[in-house]
Amino acid sequence: LVLGKHLSGVSNSYETSELLGEYMLFHYGSDDDVMPWSNGPTEGLGFAVRTVSELIDSSTLGAETLGLDVGCAVGRSTFELGRFCSRVKGVDLSVSFIDAANRLVEHGSHEYRFLEEGDCFREAIASVSSEQRTGVEFAVEDACALPAELGPFDVVHAANLICRLPRPDLFLDNLASLVKPGGQLLLATPFTWLEEFTPRENWLGAGNSEEGLARALSPFFEQEERKELPFVIREHRRKFQFSMSLGSRWRR
Repeated sequence: LVLGKHLSGVSNSYETSELLGEYMLFHYGSDDDVMPWSNGPTEGLGFAVRTVSELIDSSTLGAETLGLDVGCAVGRSTFELGRFCSRVKGVDLSVSFIDAANRLVEHGSHEYRFLEEGDCFREAIASVSSEQRTGVEFAVEDACALPAELGPFDVVHAANLICRLPRPDLFLDNLASLVKPGGQLLLATPFTWLEEFTPRENWLGAGNSEEGLARALSPFFEQEERKELPFVIREHRRKFQFSMSLGSRWRR
C-alpha cells in the first residue's frame, strides 16, 4: 500500500533497505522506471504529488502559511506542499524514511537502489531543487501521539496513513487541534484494513469506511472535495501494486 508505512506499535520491518528503495522510487522515480510497460496503469503515477496538487485549495492560502504532512514517508508530498506553504514540516514514524528525507533537504540529492528482479538492483538518484527545499523540515513522530505543541497549521496532509495506524481514531480526534479555523485538511486513503496493522475493532468500517471517516470528521470539518486517486507501486519490473485511494479536502 502506500505513501507512508508509519506504524505506531508495528515492528521495524519498515526499516529495511529494500522497502526504502521501493518508496524512494515511488516518490522520486521517473515514470519510465516506476512503470516500464506502456500498457501498464500509468494513471497511477505521480501519486505523492497528486495528493497535494489535486486536493489543495490554493486560492484560500495567504502569504505566510504553515503546512504539516503526517505520515510523509520519504517526503515527496512534503516538498510538493512547500509549493503552496511558506513553511512545511513532514513527520513519519520510520527513522530510515525521515533520514532519507533529511538528506534530500541537506544535500538536494540522495542515491538509492530499487529491485529489478530476484536479487538484482538498479541504482538511481533522487533530487530536489534548492527552491523546493526552502522552508521544509522533517522529524520522526508518531501519528497516534503527535505533540500538543505541534500545531496549528493552515494545511494538514495525510496520504495513505489512516488504514496503517493501530488507532486511527487517535489521529482523527487530534485533527481539530492541528488545523487552524478556516484551514484545510487533505486526506487520501484506500481503506485497506489489515489486522496486522489495525485491530479490527479500530477499523472505521468494513465496506462503509467512507461513512465512518465522515462521522469522525463532521463535528469539526466540512467536506469540500472528493475524488478517486489511483496509485501504483513497483515491487519489481514485472510486479506492481495498483490501488485506488479516496482523496478528500475538508475545511475546518
